[in-house]
Amino acid sequence: MSATRQRGYRRLTSTAIALIGAGALIAGCTSNEPESSGSDGGGNNAASDNDESGDTVVIGFSAPAADHGWIAGITEAARNEAENYDDVELRVAEGTNDVSTQISQVETFINDGVDAIVLLPFDGAALTPVAVQAMEAGIPVINVDREFDDPAASRATILGDNYGMGVSAGAYICSRLEGQSDAVVAEIAGIDSLPLTQDRSQGFADALSECGLDVSNRVAADFTVEGGEEAASNLLQAAPQIDALWNHDDDQGVGVLAAIEGAGRDEFFMVGGAGSANAMRAIESGDSVLEATVIYPHTQAADGIKLARLVAQGKNISDLSSQGVPRRIVLDAPVVTSDNVDQFIDNAFES
Repeated sequence: MSATRQRGYRRLTSTAIALIGAGALIAGCTSNEPESSGSDGGGNNAASDNDESGDTVVIGFSAPAADHGWIAGITEAARNEAENYDDVELRVAEGTNDVSTQISQVETFINDGVDAIVLLPFDGAALTPVAVQAMEAGIPVINVDREFDDPAASRATILGDNYGMGVSAGAYICSRLEGQSDAVVAEIAGIDSLPLTQDRSQGFADALSECGLDVSNRVAADFTVEGGEEAASNLLQAAPQIDALWNHDDDQGVGVLAAIEGAGRDEFFMVGGAGSANAMRAIESGDSVLEATVIYPHTQAADGIKLARLVAQGKNISDLSSQGVPRRIVLDAPVVTSDNVDQFIDNAFES
């Protein structure tokens, strides 16, 4: 096995382990049934119901401006989750893409003495110092999606799996193009300078290499409808024949699909990314080149609210024997197709 394939295999294996663990951990957060007591000495075997009402918890929430369907879905998911609990008071700061403003929002939460903060930083590095300040003030911070530079800046971190997204997209395309070693695979990425885009592309390349394929044509967009349409137009002009296309983001996918329709191209199938409702409706209809999308959960923020509540109330995740809440959770990146779209569409965000 080559060094590249070995590296890809190790990363694929670690991704799979993380995904299995995340499913159990989040299920534990939402357990409605008391656990039976056991005798294995674990710290969390007593009967418990994490959804039982407890002491009121005031949670401050801050995220970037909702100028993108996924980000809008993040804030909506956080609000909806908080409404499920009569012991949670959620204080939502106005979404902003200005780092100084978001820092001020967190400082206000600290001064107000909230019980926990759920923070999706516009810039993880820039928000690290104020998150550390909150932690030092005794306010647990739940870091969502974009990581801080310092592990001391958060009590727990919950993430989507960008590398796993690429792996899922590549594995699906491999399954569809089985035996077609000369197939032309194209890729429309997001913003190339972002680590998340780099991780998605690396996972995609590693998965494709497992079936002897690689990316023949690649362009980058900017996660917007306009950027997606422009990038797709350029790609279609440069590639007269395509067999499969992965677009990293369903919001920019609106523009990508418009460009494909305008060019009259339908010789290939397309896989999307993030899991928007409009993408799933296109998959469901069967009338589009888009036949699958890879989930990047906008429900991360909802899980952040759950974790913040557990931490602030001193509760455990009930499906673990160990006490407390894990420091880091990485969520799954499943592929949605016409076969399973009904399992996901009701919980999808709108682009």
